[in-house]
Amino acid sequence: MLIVAYDDAQILDIACPAGAFEIANAHRATPPYAVEVATLGGRAARTSSGLRVGAPRALAEVTGRLDTLLVSGGAGSEAAARDGALVAQVRRLARDARRVASVCTGTDVLAAAGLLDNRRVTTHWRFGRALAERHPAVAVDPTPLYVRDGHVFTSAGVISGLDLALALVEDDHGPVLARAVARELVTWVHRPADQAQLSAFLAAPPPRDRAVADLLRHVAGHIADDLSPRALAARAGVSPRHLTRLFTTHLGTTPARAVRAARAEAAVHLLRTSALPLAAVARRCGFGSETVLRQALLDHYGATGDTLRRMKDTPLPRKPPPRQASVP
Repeated sequence: MLIVAYDDAQILDIACPAGAFEIANAHRATPPYAVEVATLGGRAARTSSGLRVGAPRALAEVTGRLDTLLVSGGAGSEAAARDGALVAQVRRLARDARRVASVCTGTDVLAAAGLLDNRRVTTHWRFGRALAERHPAVAVDPTPLYVRDGHVFTSAGVISGLDLALALVEDDHGPVLARAVARELVTWVHRPADQAQLSAFLAAPPPRDRAVADLLRHVAGHIADDLSPRALAARAGVSPRHLTRLFTTHLGTTPARAVRAARAEAAVHLLRTSALPLAAVARRCGFGSETVLRQALLDHYGATGDTLRRMKDTPLPRKPPPRQASVP
């Protein structure tokens, strides 16, 4: 395992995967992982936090077959992608690697090396559109936590590098070891790759009722699933009528309206950060058709999908739904 670092890389993009593989070794991964960090010229990399990461090897010194080549991301990724010498080394090493991976905006470097052409990839949600505009041959989907396309793995921002590392451990050694590593790290056993990077409810204060809060988290993480009032009520262990009481009391709206609003917000996020067509956005966000999605966008934002896509750098318009009366 070779991790590529450079100045102004995000230290967590390096440390999260390295730490996961270290713990996999402690749990007797066979064969064990041998993790190294390398930079252009072999000098220490000054990360964006100011901490320096030592690099015992220069990229040019690495030869022969590699199991995994992983490129870190961070504030310095664009400069790294413009560094012809670094990009050339990454391209050379990728030819002899069993698999290639990146964390966060490490995709900038992989794309500059031509390693992502005609592949579906992800990256940090803030930078998906810019990556797609710079590299039109790359199919950028900024929604999932990580994406596997053949032997190339890409992941979203920062901590999703840990999700990626756990997926690689499971790929290499199976789910039992991956779960053991996750327990040791006191993290989720395994967040699914297609879980959305952003919760539609992060901007709002969480409701005080625990059942409602748990259901909102479920909705945000499973936006394309069956989120009908009956399905949500079954998940909460209450009747559909009582579920409606809970939502109107704590959110001022019904379960169906809350789900529709969450799906509309998730759709706007995709429209503003990706080049996905409207039909694909509708499918990913749980809408039955483009027509249903269009109506939801008009109802919640008073604008069409095309208009919202063009407004990627401006505040969203919003038409707040009327507050519902409490159900007795």
